[in-house]
Amino acid sequence: MLKFLYGALLALGMVAGPYAQAESVLFLNPGTPNEAFWVSYSQFMQAAANDLDVNLRIEYSDRNAEITIRQAREALLGPNRPDYLMFVNEQYIAPEILRLAKGSGVKLFLVNNALTVDQMRLLGARPDKYPDWVGSLVPNDEEGGYLMLKELIRLHRPVAPGQMIELLAFSGLKVTPSAQLREKGMRRALAEHPEVRLRQLVYGGWTRERAYEQAKLLFKRYPQTSLVWTANDEMGFGVMQAYEETGGKPGKDVLFGTINNSPAALRALLDNRLSVLLGGHFSLGGWALVQLHDYDQGIDVSQYGGRDRQIPLLQVIDRVQARRLLAMGAAQDFGVDFHKLSAKGRPMSYRYPFTLQTLMH
Repeated sequence: MLKFLYGALLALGMVAGPYAQAESVLFLNPGTPNEAFWVSYSQFMQAAANDLDVNLRIEYSDRNAEITIRQAREALLGPNRPDYLMFVNEQYIAPEILRLAKGSGVKLFLVNNALTVDQMRLLGARPDKYPDWVGSLVPNDEEGGYLMLKELIRLHRPVAPGQMIELLAFSGLKVTPSAQLREKGMRRALAEHPEVRLRQLVYGGWTRERAYEQAKLLFKRYPQTSLVWTANDEMGFGVMQAYEETGGKPGKDVLFGTINNSPAALRALLDNRLSVLLGGHFSLGGWALVQLHDYDQGIDVSQYGGRDRQIPLLQVIDRVQARRLLAMGAAQDFGVDFHKLSAKGRPMSYRYPFTLQTLMH
């Protein structure tokens, strides 16, 4: 009888101590289950969840904002509500999810794309207005776009005075903050280099197929192109394929730069087909879980670096790091002790060490 009673209490989450029920987190992944970046993102999150004993569920929306909204509605208004809903402000969906969440009791956490300045102004998004919105964690997208072009220009052979370096750029979706920020960073680097001429910027929608079709036309239109800036690896490979079909050799006549440390991108860097690669932000969801887990334990995470934070995850990856990341991905063992990153019992000066270096330790 006692055993039965204990089991019933455990099921209700009423047993304290080490047997208390783990918090449940639903992550609405905006990508597809076969998109390398979002798959590695989910894997790293799962590694964190396993380590922290968080009950994690992940749903993909295949880059369809309507599917994400539907998933959010079911999670927030349905019978099996998670404790926390983690999502991305892809295609500006955050205000709708904030609206749906009111009164649901589900806590919200934004990753990768936070609210835009316009959205904040329209919503009057103060913490007291949306008490269930507990924070956000985003990467340094603007700096990522900037660093990529700076590095491409550095690697390009010097040009004679009066000569121009011709650049093509492929951004993601116009309605995605990360694409806008990466593009803004690229334009900041352009402003510092009058010898570089941006021939055209197009929106490849993050996909290989679309970027490939666009690049076929653009290489014909601008045969003197010598630098290609792409906002993610899928588009980068599409553009590369189009260039190879013209008989060109990526890394020789045209230098390619992109973002995301997918296995294919890491191998392309090691093969010198890709000249510049930035990555590290696939770890963002895992780091966010550390912060949420602390919050769930009653820790005031805003004292350790702010409620809404941008972290410098996007870094230029060198070949040594590329080999390490490839090995890590193959083993699906990231070797991170997520418990050790907690702010629990730390002095107020502590800052979460969410960087590529923590991963490389």
